[in-house]
Amino acid sequence: MSSDVVDNELDIRSFGCRLWRGKHWIIGLALLFALVAWIATLLMKQVWSTTAITDRPTVNMLGSYYAQQQFLTNLDTRNNALTLAAPSPTVMDAVYQEFTMQLASWDTRREFWQQTDYYKSRKTGNAHNDAALLDDMIGNILFTPADAAHNLPDNIRLKAETAGDANNLLRQYIAYASERAARHLNDELKGAWQARTNQLQAQVKRQEDVANAVFQRQQHRLEQALKLASQQGISQKQTREMSENLADSDLFLLGQPVLQGQLETLRATGPAFDISYDQNRAMLTTLQAGPQLNSQFQTYRYLRTPEEPVSRDSPRRLFMMILWGAVGALTGAGVALARRPRPRPMSDMHD
Repeated sequence: MSSDVVDNELDIRSFGCRLWRGKHWIIGLALLFALVAWIATLLMKQVWSTTAITDRPTVNMLGSYYAQQQFLTNLDTRNNALTLAAPSPTVMDAVYQEFTMQLASWDTRREFWQQTDYYKSRKTGNAHNDAALLDDMIGNILFTPADAAHNLPDNIRLKAETAGDANNLLRQYIAYASERAARHLNDELKGAWQARTNQLQAQVKRQEDVANAVFQRQQHRLEQALKLASQQGISQKQTREMSENLADSDLFLLGQPVLQGQLETLRATGPAFDISYDQNRAMLTTLQAGPQLNSQFQTYRYLRTPEEPVSRDSPRRLFMMILWGAVGALTGAGVALARRPRPRPMSDMHD
């Protein structure tokens, strides 16, 4: 049993000696693997990324769009077109929501890459390969929405083959998404403006129809009363009641002169309108002028402006050299341990 235990014991001294004798293999293979890894990193595709952080714009960034959108909001509030149970989002919130929607949109990313020289210069002419390349580029733009629970803002990240391209392309993409958002917001503003114009035109038309109907009814009432007073020869007022308190059948008692005066006054003044009609007419004149669209307003502001990255994402040259150098050293150690020791000369054994 003692001999079996001795046979199974690890001879550390012998193990270390064999590694020392094979140090040339260990060092050589470690350097060889590290050199191969370094050469491989030169041939591999480089990936650089840069990040931008955005937030909602300020009022002065929106220019005339803010004033016109706020005008429509106030008009809706005045006409009780909005429910006031919950506060409506501000103009800045609505604008920034459209911007982030465009920023994360697949179509926005796809159309952006298709019009860039970066993509055009890498096209091969093969439809399948170009489609795969475009899909890869679309995936290289990553939008991460804000997380209020972890106090994280909206951020957008773009990957490219050089640091300069990553910086320039991200700036271009954010500007492109903002321009698309502004165009959609202007289209919505134009449509909402036209809808409010049509709505107010219909309201003004109803007020005019009501006023004309009342006017025609009052005129007919006085004409019939005057006709009846003429038939009965009533030239003097036969009652102390005011005309407003008399029924239509007793209106002739006012006499011809009074009825004729009231009829001429009614015709001279025309239909009567309240103050809301004048307000609606003034508002309609403003709406009919149309909105002043501005496609240059900015739908975001930077909290972190894109800059050229100082280190690339891939390949990580130093890490790969260390990793493969370690693999080479282990391989060299295995070779050193696998080689049989050289037999000693007989003269050494006699000594």
